[in-house]
Amino acid sequence: MSSETYRSVTFGLNMLLARRLGQNYAFVVVAAIFATLLVSAGSRGAPGVLILPLEEAFGWSRAAISFAAAVGIFLYGLVGPFAVALMDRFGIRRTLIGALILLSAAMAATSLVREAWQLALTIGAMAGLASGCMAVTLGAFVVNRWFAAHRGLAMGVLTSATATGTLIFVPGMAALSQNFGWQSVVFAVALAAAALIPLIYVFVPERPVSVGLRRYGADEADVEPQRPAEGPLQTAIGALMRAVKTRVFWYLFATFFICGFTTNGLVGTHLIALCGDNGIPEVQAAGLLAMMGVFDLIGTTLSGWLTDRYDPRKLLFVYYGFRGLSLIYLPFSDFSFYQLSIFAVFYGLDWIATVPPTLRLTNEAFGDRSGPIVFGWIVAGHQLGAASAAFFAGTMRSVQGDYLMAFVIAGATGIAAAVIALFIRPQRAAVAA
Repeated sequence: MSSETYRSVTFGLNMLLARRLGQNYAFVVVAAIFATLLVSAGSRGAPGVLILPLEEAFGWSRAAISFAAAVGIFLYGLVGPFAVALMDRFGIRRTLIGALILLSAAMAATSLVREAWQLALTIGAMAGLASGCMAVTLGAFVVNRWFAAHRGLAMGVLTSATATGTLIFVPGMAALSQNFGWQSVVFAVALAAAALIPLIYVFVPERPVSVGLRRYGADEADVEPQRPAEGPLQTAIGALMRAVKTRVFWYLFATFFICGFTTNGLVGTHLIALCGDNGIPEVQAAGLLAMMGVFDLIGTTLSGWLTDRYDPRKLLFVYYGFRGLSLIYLPFSDFSFYQLSIFAVFYGLDWIATVPPTLRLTNEAFGDRSGPIVFGWIVAGHQLGAASAAFFAGTMRSVQGDYLMAFVIAGATGIAAAVIALFIRPQRAAVAA
């Protein structure tokens, strides 16, 4: 079958679904993007599963392995605003399919590494660049393009894909590593990424008008944001240059830096190793992450619903405050099932519940057109914080022999972020911009 025939069949299927579902077709797109974000989360969870096996297999230091994780986390965030600009300019479908091909190749190549720098190149740089195109900024872009109403709820669902990715992938990857060796982990992620390519090609049109629809909840007066005249690089950099002149950008950037510092960089990367230091087997520790994933799935979806109804600044104050206190609590617990379960519940409920209110504040400050790109730069701050935590915690563990101060310091920054959130005034920033 020729490529032209494939395109014709795909277009016909899209139009058939659009006629049957109407504006509800937006939820088909959400489902496909959810699956993409889920696999991306699994790829970013792989380094946390591999720390102990690689340490045993090659004798590498925890700091060296953490460096590879930090590279991936940093690029995962840095790529975000450029990925949004690429999607805006060249299309969601092309950008995602290219990213999935690169991610699949990167994870497969990781099975061949024999030196720490090779790990930093494959699971760090290559996978980081690819997964950065499938980060939370992708969710923000899709929500703005396909939804005029209930954006907070839609963003909450897509953000929860990160938690669900942890829920599905991390325990499974830990079991694969234990039973079949660490190489089986990277092969599993490579296959999952490759399997998504036809799903994106078939079920994700570029925009609602491509299938004769308006955005979900939109009336006839709704006007989609127009494609920018400038190129992706100019779009991304131009949005940043305008945003940095406003105070609200720096408040949002600071809180999201701390969000990354207190989530996937610290807990997502080092929790399994921390549990190993306290005599908890790898698969059981991965189960703890899965438990947090369940509660985060609930908490983040609920956060999206709350964001549509309440002051997002107050929500952020509560989320960051509880997160900071739970991180300070963890190293002082006895790591029993009961006390770890308490941590999993309180920490899990707001792991990434901060995303829907942060996106709402960003859109209020910078508008639907620039909001997703500015949010991409704010997410870059998140991943810079996460990369810092991944390397910082690994170095503290190598120097001090434990993770105590790493978790206490991270908890203190969470409390600081709760206070900063109350100073955000998006309406003023919109006028200034």
